[in-house]
Amino acid sequence: MKLWLKILIALFIGVVVGLWMGPSAQIFKPIGVLFLNLISMIIVPLVLSSMAVGITSIHDPSKLGRIGIKTLALYLITTLIAIGFGIFFGKALAPGAGLDLKVEKPIEVVQTPSLSDMFFAMVPSNPVTAMAEGNVMQIILFALFLGLAINFAGEKGKPLRNVLQSLADVMYRLTSIIMEFSPIGVFAIMASVTGSFGIAVLLPLLKFLGTYYLACGVHVLLVFCGILWGLAKLNPMPFFKGMGDAIMVAFSTCSSSATLPISMHCTEKNLGVSKNITSFVLPLGSTINMNGAALFQGMSAVFVAQAYGISLSLEALLTLVVTATLSAIGAAGIPGTGFIMLSVVFTSVGLPIEGLALLAGIDRVREMVSTVLNILGDAVVAVFVAKQEGELDVVQYNHPELAELEV
Repeated sequence: MKLWLKILIALFIGVVVGLWMGPSAQIFKPIGVLFLNLISMIIVPLVLSSMAVGITSIHDPSKLGRIGIKTLALYLITTLIAIGFGIFFGKALAPGAGLDLKVEKPIEVVQTPSLSDMFFAMVPSNPVTAMAEGNVMQIILFALFLGLAINFAGEKGKPLRNVLQSLADVMYRLTSIIMEFSPIGVFAIMASVTGSFGIAVLLPLLKFLGTYYLACGVHVLLVFCGILWGLAKLNPMPFFKGMGDAIMVAFSTCSSSATLPISMHCTEKNLGVSKNITSFVLPLGSTINMNGAALFQGMSAVFVAQAYGISLSLEALLTLVVTATLSAIGAAGIPGTGFIMLSVVFTSVGLPIEGLALLAGIDRVREMVSTVLNILGDAVVAVFVAKQEGELDVVQYNHPELAELEV
């Protein structure tokens, strides 16, 4: 039985057991935490080694710049489109209309974090501290400069490159080992979460969830499939089949960072993307490319405005787009971060912070789909860039089942 099918079965069994046991299902929580800790254990060395090796594999500076520009441009465009879908579906289906809530106290509009503030926060003053704190964006920037320095050092840099290459290969293998335990971890996570919240958590905000899921589906069909089929000239179906394991892990963990090792494994082994493209595009995307979070922030702002009877002007909508983009880029790929950054979005356009309470109960259920959207967006960009650069094995892409047999 294939791993993604094992994970899917474990997910459904976890839901059933959680509903049956109720709060008592919390006894499985330590197992889920242990699984997440195993994944978290490899993120820092994996990102550092794979990113640095990915840079050293691209000896042509012009090619490195070309790949970087394509990647960042696609990340920005898909994020803006996601915010637009969130606002559009929020206004079109009006999930917050009719709630007629009242604002208890005046709202202060706070200053949106500037680009310079975000830029300075990206640069590590101490790379060891960045690795100890798990600051993925700072680790990526350090790995980027480390890879460039190794290339410029020539022969003297080769020993360090070999060490990093060996570390990266070991981390890839460790990822495969940890993936074998993923059905157990997914079962434990879903059982404990379902036991805590139950199905009733969906009822009060079912319309919002339905609207959000619909918008995510449209984003996948129009944007992701559009990039694969329209721009890369590839059949989208093998893509989703090849990303099956990563989709299941993302759905259960709600963490783009935790899913990163599995996403890299699927993208390289199942979709035929070269190792250096995978090592560059995916770690960067897990930090700055949050399509699911961006869509959620745009729709949530419209939802809360409707719930409190607040009219959003054109200027407010433009501010919303800018703030949501910066928040999606600045959010870490861990559970709950998109919800936390939502407070910045609300206050920037004068929405009551109390509106967060409306969404808190369903955030975990919403974030399951949001994380899937995040990791698919990263993989789509990786496939497109690899196809453009001639570093995509099209035969392997179209036959992911063959790749799985070779692992």
